[in-house]
Amino acid sequence: MESYATALLYATPFFIGLVLVEVLYGRFAKNQKHNVMDTVSSLSSGLTNVVKDSLGLGIILISYPFLLEHLALIEIKSTWLVWVVAFIALDFAGYWNHRLSHHINFFWNQHVIHHSSEEFNLACALRQPISNLLGYYALLLIPAALLGVPNTVIAVLAPIHLFAQFWYHTQHIGKMGWLEYVIVTPSQHRVHHAINQQYIDKNLGQIFCIWDRMFGTFQEELEEVPPQYGVLKPAHTWNPIIINFQHLWRLMQDAWRTKNYWDKFRIWFMPTGWRPKDVKDKYPVEIIEDVYHFKKYQPESSMALKGYSLFQLIVTTVLMLFMFYNYSEIGFEGLLLFGAFVFLGVYGYTTLMDRAPYAVWIELFRGLAGLVLIYWTNDWFGINAFLPMGSYLVGLYFVVTIFGAIYFTYFEKTLATPDLVS
Repeated sequence: MESYATALLYATPFFIGLVLVEVLYGRFAKNQKHNVMDTVSSLSSGLTNVVKDSLGLGIILISYPFLLEHLALIEIKSTWLVWVVAFIALDFAGYWNHRLSHHINFFWNQHVIHHSSEEFNLACALRQPISNLLGYYALLLIPAALLGVPNTVIAVLAPIHLFAQFWYHTQHIGKMGWLEYVIVTPSQHRVHHAINQQYIDKNLGQIFCIWDRMFGTFQEELEEVPPQYGVLKPAHTWNPIIINFQHLWRLMQDAWRTKNYWDKFRIWFMPTGWRPKDVKDKYPVEIIEDVYHFKKYQPESSMALKGYSLFQLIVTTVLMLFMFYNYSEIGFEGLLLFGAFVFLGVYGYTTLMDRAPYAVWIELFRGLAGLVLIYWTNDWFGINAFLPMGSYLVGLYFVVTIFGAIYFTYFEKTLATPDLVS
C-alpha cells in the first residue's frame, strides 16, 4: 500500500493538472464543458476513491496470487510476451467486470458514481467508487492465472491499465479514423456515458474496442443522436459519498418493502433497474423520460460559494497529498483517522454545496474535532516536521471551515433552496 500511496502522490496532481488544461482550453475555445460545482464534485469523488484504495479498505473474496498458485497450467517467462498477454487479459477482465456492473442490480451500485455526472469531461473520469468493498475482480483474471502470468506483472500493469482510461473522457476530440477500430476513443466513450436509448449499455471496453465488436455491445456515435449524459435515475446531489450508496439504499428499501419473498432475494441479481411490481407501483422513483429536455441538477449558488468550494477542494487535496507523502510515518491507525477527516470533509463541503441545512452541523463537528486533535497532539500527523507552524495553518483552515459553514448556511440562506435549471 505504501508504494501505491507513492504512485498516487505523483498521479493525483498530474490528472488534476490535465483537468485544469481542459478547463482553460474550453474557456479559450469558447466551448466550455465544465461547470464549477460539478467539477468540484467529480474531483472530490476522486479524492475519496484514492484514499479508500490507499488504505486497503474492503474485503478480498479471492486474490490473484491464490488463483495463480492453484490454477497455473504453464509459466510464461518474463519476456515481452508475458506483458502483452497480461495486458490483454486485464482488458478482457475489465470488459466483463464493466459489463457486470451495467447489467446486474447489485454491481451497478459500485459503478453508478462514474456515470452520475450530467456533464462529460476529464473530471468525470475521476468519479470513481468507494462502494466497491468486495474484491472479486481476480476471478475474472482466471485466464491469466491459467497461463501463469506472474503476480508482479499484474500488479505493475493494473494501475497503468486504469490510468490509460482517463484521456478519452472528453468532448474536445472527434472521431479518430482507423483507431476507432482498435482502441476505445473519446467518441466511443461519449456513447457509453450517454443516456439516449440507442446508447445505453454500449461500448463497455476499456482500452481495446475489439471486445464490444466481438460480443455485440458496440455502438458508433451518431451525428443525428447527440449524447446526453448522466443516469436515468438522477442523483440530485453533489455529494459523491451519498451517490455511491444511493442505488444500494433503494435496493435495500425495495427488498424490505416487497411482500414477495422470492423478489426479496432475486432483486440483487436481476438486471439493473428491475424492481418488484408491488413496490414499483406503490413507491415510484423519478426516471428521466425525455433525455433532451430534463432539468439538470444545479442548485443556485453564489460566486462566493463556488470560490469557497474550490478552496475546500484545494486544501483537502493538499492535505491528502501530505498523507501520501508521510504515509509510513503516520502509521495505520493514524492513516485511518486521517482518512476519516478527508471523508468527513468531502461529505461536509459537498453537502454545503447542495445547500442542505444540516451541512453546517457536519462542518462544525469536523472543524472542532480538527482543532481538538491539533490541541491534543500539538501537531497534525507530523506536519510540523516538514513545515514549521504547519499545524497552526491546518488549525486556521478548520476555523475558516467553521465560519464558512455558518456564513453559507445562515447569511446566504436566501439561496438555500435548490433551483433546478436546464
